[in-house]
Amino acid sequence: MQSQVLVLKDSVKRESGSKVHHANIQASKAVADIIRTTLGPRSMLKMLLDASGGIVVTNDGNAILRELDLAHPAAKSMIELSRTQDEEVGDGTTSVIILAGEMLHVAETFIDQHFHPTVICRAYNKALEDAISVLDKIAMTIDVTDRATMLGLIKSCICTKFTSQFGDLIADLALDATRIVGVDLGQGLREVDIKKYIKVEKVPGGQLDDSVVLKGVMINKDVIAPGKMRRKIVNPRIMLLDCPLEYKKGENQTNAELLKEEDWGLLLKLEEEYIEGLCVQILKFKPDVVITEKGLSDLACHYLSKAGVTAIRRLRKTDNNRIAKACGAVIVNRPDELQDSDIGTGAGLFEVKKIGDEFFTFIVDCKDPKACTVLLRGPSKDMLNEVERNLQDAMSVARNILKNPKLVPGGGASELTVSATLKQKSSSIEGIEKWPYEAAALAFEAIPRTLAQNCGVNVIRTMTTLQGKHANGENAWIGIDGNTGAMADVKEKKIWDAYNVKAQTFKTAIESACLLLRIDDIVSGIKKKQPAGSKTPSKPQVETEGDADNEQIIPE
Repeated sequence: MQSQVLVLKDSVKRESGSKVHHANIQASKAVADIIRTTLGPRSMLKMLLDASGGIVVTNDGNAILRELDLAHPAAKSMIELSRTQDEEVGDGTTSVIILAGEMLHVAETFIDQHFHPTVICRAYNKALEDAISVLDKIAMTIDVTDRATMLGLIKSCICTKFTSQFGDLIADLALDATRIVGVDLGQGLREVDIKKYIKVEKVPGGQLDDSVVLKGVMINKDVIAPGKMRRKIVNPRIMLLDCPLEYKKGENQTNAELLKEEDWGLLLKLEEEYIEGLCVQILKFKPDVVITEKGLSDLACHYLSKAGVTAIRRLRKTDNNRIAKACGAVIVNRPDELQDSDIGTGAGLFEVKKIGDEFFTFIVDCKDPKACTVLLRGPSKDMLNEVERNLQDAMSVARNILKNPKLVPGGGASELTVSATLKQKSSSIEGIEKWPYEAAALAFEAIPRTLAQNCGVNVIRTMTTLQGKHANGENAWIGIDGNTGAMADVKEKKIWDAYNVKAQTFKTAIESACLLLRIDDIVSGIKKKQPAGSKTPSKPQVETEGDADNEQIIPE
């Protein structure tokens, strides 16, 4: 008889076969169940406590999952989904998880019947292609320049969020901000960089209605010498520098031996002359405001204030880039390379204001700014954080529409249409792939079903009526009104979704479901290699009572 062969070490755990599939599907369903209640306008909020004791109150799928610390590898990859969705299109983070969870849930029966995962994946991919082509059919193009339509659209995309109770406020802010930073690349393409050129400044205090989009930039800085420098300049000439206006110390230690007392004075004078030279080069161009990312010495400050120039130092690189975009200046690395064209003259007003107990510098009323700041006011920090998250989503939606101005019906209507069309097509599919394909069609109904659940209506009745309406892939515009749970014509109710958000949701969900289904082995407990020469950790020592007395007590 052959003896047993050990391949893996004792400490390594290995699971394989259908056990793994079931574990992965269970984990993914668990993640989907966590955030299932946060879909739709009647969604619940989740309160999360982080390690440092702060709280996050939100119903943004990505924000919730980001805070969770999970152990199961499959659950971790589900969290990646919502992050991808958030980075790509900014909306639909909850639906993508629910859809992926449902796709895996319907695959479970096939795995029990010993279908091969590759067959299921092939059917799913076929279903995905057909689903996208259905979306293409029912999508309608809109006019980006029509403000009312755009506002309605953004509102319908963020009506599931907490700030929907404040009416058009967030939609207005998002649309204005993305309009400002949009850049035409020619050939009908628009590039809208939200991360780089839209800064959201949260200042607690005031009311939410005080929030505005500034046609320019606001930074949390005051001028260097408040008494001597002007705090309000109309039509300023702005110069942006990326170099220190102070005497540079030697890199390494330098020793200078001085024999005469006058030489010391000479050294100091040289330093002063160097700084004066810098200031003279700067003042040649008659700027009103000098802003540098690095330090600025007292002496330079004196020369500049004498010439009536306002200076601000130690600015963040990103802020400096935004100011450059807003007022049309160029950031210069050395004062001797300055040209007249580098000075920014696009700003209409430079002003330092006090909000709360801090000073903020405003560079506003710019002629054609390509960067802007959204100033958010509100009663508390938690509230402002949630408003900011909603604003990010709203801006992403606005960006998506500007890039690809196509809409699909919201309120679960697109999913129902896709589901009905796929069910019809499934009868023409030959072979074993027919069943998983049909199951994928059913899985799309998870979204409208969850919407109905969150409204607290009779789910089975609502779903049957809706399926009846959508039976042959017609009535593409009949969906669920998320507030009441009743059936509604989403076209009249203005419940829309952006086309690329929907398409991305479908793609991400199905591709990830396929990925998780194809895992058939999990090996855990692999040790990290220890660097040579390091000792293996010895056994933990058990302390006796005697040791405890002679230990030093460390003050907390």
